[in-house]
Amino acid sequence: MGDPNFERSVVLLCRHSPTEGAFGLVLTQRTSTILGDALELPAGPATALPLYQGGPVQLDTLHFVHRHGSLPGATALGDDVYWGGDFDLFISLINTGIILPDDVRCYVGYSGWSAGQLEEEIRGGSWIRQPASAGKVFTLKSDVFWRGILREKGGRFRALSNYPLDPSLN
Repeated sequence: MGDPNFERSVVLLCRHSPTEGAFGLVLTQRTSTILGDALELPAGPATALPLYQGGPVQLDTLHFVHRHGSLPGATALGDDVYWGGDFDLFISLINTGIILPDDVRCYVGYSGWSAGQLEEEIRGGSWIRQPASAGKVFTLKSDVFWRGILREKGGRFRALSNYPLDPSLN
């Protein structure tokens, strides 16, 4: 695609509508910042949560995915993965150990597409779809996520997973 925001990335679609467009989070770009650096929070494990770059849009927003389906306001994404919800309660549940830090990912910014844009990019070959993989958010490390998804798909995708970032160094 030629866009460094999406180089070797996996994007979790959180919302998709043919008339309104799509909203997703890049899962593969961990930053060197933690949640406590970005927000004033009560002392506890939540402050140490790593932040990921969710995409190039609205970098002043925070989004989170988790495995706590009873969090008020959370949206189910499949595979026991949820997006958003009551943020203050979310932080409290992490700090009291009800939600474990390994069951949470926090993202700054997001990836967005206008109506029809994502479908056009898929038809143009810019994206490889892997339906029903939300649960992998918590099972694959961000630095091997892209490669792991391609290997799982098999065939020509498995070969692509070994393709070097700079083919001239091959």
